[in-house]
Amino acid sequence: MVSFIIAVVLLVLGYLVYSKAIERMLGVDPARKTPALEHPDGVDYVPMKPWRVYLIQFLNIAGVGPICGAIMGAQFGTSSFLWIVFGSIFAGAVHDFIAGFISLRRDGASLPEIHGFYLGKRTKLVMRIFTVVLMVLVGAVFVNTPAILLNNNFTPGWNIFIWVGLIFAYYLIATLVPIDKLIGKIYPVFGLLLLAMAVAIVVAFAMYQPHIPELWEGLQNRHPDAAHNPIFPMMFISIACGAISGFHATQSPLMARCMTNERQARPIFYGAMITEGIVALIWAAAAAYFFGPESPVDTTGKGGPAMVGVIANEWFHPVVATICILGVISAAVTSGDTALRSARLIVADFMKVDQKPIRKRLYVALPVFAAAAGLLVFSLLDAKGFDVIWRYFAWSNQVLATVTLWAVTAFLCYKHKAYIVTLLPAVFMTMVTSCFLLVAEKEGLGTLIPHWLGYTLGAVVTAVVTVLFFRYVRRIEK
Repeated sequence: MVSFIIAVVLLVLGYLVYSKAIERMLGVDPARKTPALEHPDGVDYVPMKPWRVYLIQFLNIAGVGPICGAIMGAQFGTSSFLWIVFGSIFAGAVHDFIAGFISLRRDGASLPEIHGFYLGKRTKLVMRIFTVVLMVLVGAVFVNTPAILLNNNFTPGWNIFIWVGLIFAYYLIATLVPIDKLIGKIYPVFGLLLLAMAVAIVVAFAMYQPHIPELWEGLQNRHPDAAHNPIFPMMFISIACGAISGFHATQSPLMARCMTNERQARPIFYGAMITEGIVALIWAAAAAYFFGPESPVDTTGKGGPAMVGVIANEWFHPVVATICILGVISAAVTSGDTALRSARLIVADFMKVDQKPIRKRLYVALPVFAAAAGLLVFSLLDAKGFDVIWRYFAWSNQVLATVTLWAVTAFLCYKHKAYIVTLLPAVFMTMVTSCFLLVAEKEGLGTLIPHWLGYTLGAVVTAVVTVLFFRYVRRIEK
C-alpha cells in the first residue's frame, strides 16, 4: 500500500510542477482568441464551460482503457505501477497537452493535419488513413464490449445483435448532433461516475486492507505466461490509456474547438491525463491483489472485463457492483461514439466538406459506420475475432502516439523550445512499437526469431528513425 500511496503523490506532483514547466515553455496566451470564439458554428465549434470540457475530455480519453488496460498490465507485477506513473507524467500527459495546444493554436485542426504541418504532406496522407482506421477499430471494440456486458449481465436471453443495433443507433445520433446537445450534457455525469468508481475502490482498500504488492518486493514478471510475455514491450502495449495513448490526441481537437481560453489547456489536456493515470493506478492496484497469492477467488485466465466483475462483486454490495459494471459500460460507449465523431471530422477536414448541414454530416458518417459494423460482425461471429481486433487496436494506438510524439517534437524544434521533453518519449515509444512486432509471438515475429535479435533489430529501427527525423528537421529549417 505504501508504494501505491507514493505513486499517487508523484502523479499529483507531476501535475502541480511538471505541467507548469510545459505550460511556460509553450507560451500560453490567455488574451488570444480560441477557435470556439473565433468562429462558432453551433455543431463542433461550440464554447462550453471549462469544467464540462475537462470532464468530457477525461471520459473521452479514458473509456475502458485505464480499467481493462491497467488490469491486464497488473499481471506483469509492480513494474506496471512505475509505467503508469512515469508514463503519465513524462509521456502521456505531455503528448496530450502539446498536441491539444497545437490544435488550439491551429483552429482546432484534427490530428492528421497536425502530423502534416510538422512531418510533411506524405506523413499527413498516411496518417489520415491510419487514424481513421484506428477510429473505426475503436468504434468496433467499444460496441463489442458494452454489448457483451449488457447481454451477459442484464438480458441473457436476448440476441446480442439487439444491443449492437441499439448502441450503433445511439452512436450515429451522438456523432451527428451538435456537441453541446448530447455529449456536453450527459458526458460530465458519466465522467463523475467513472471517478466515483475509482473512489469506491479506494474506500474498499481502507475497509479490507488488501495486500497490494510493494515495489521493494521485486519487479519480476508475474504474468502467468511470463516466458511468452516479456515486460518489455508487452506491458507497455497493454497499459496504453493509463500511461500514453495515441487515441487521446484524436480527442483533443474535439475539446480544442470548445475551449474559451488558452489557460484551460493545462488542466484539460495535461490534467485529464493525470486523472486517468490515477484511475489506472487504482484499478491496477486492486487487480494486483486479486492476481496475487492472497486472492479470495480464482482469477486464472480472467481478462479485463471479467476482472471488473470479480472486483465489484467481491468488494461491493450488489447494487454498487451493478452500478460499477454500468459505469464500465458507459465508459466504453462514450469513447466509441467520440471515436466515430473524430473519424467524421478527420474525413470532413480531408475532403473539405462543410459539416454545418446535417445531410453532409450523414454522408461522411455512413461509410465510417459501415466499416465499423463490418469489423464488429467479424468480432462477434468469429470466436477469435475480438482478440484479433483488440491486438491490432492496441498496437495501432501506440504507433499513433509515437508518430504524434515525433510531430510535437518537430513543433518544438521549429519553435526553438526544449524539445528533449518529447524527444525522449518519442525514442522510447519507437523502441516499444518496433520491438512489439519483432518480439511478440502471436502478433509479430517472436516465434521466428530469438528475442535478443528482436530487441537488437528494434534498437536499429529506433536509431534509424531518430537519424531520419533530425535530417528531415534540419532540411526543413534550411
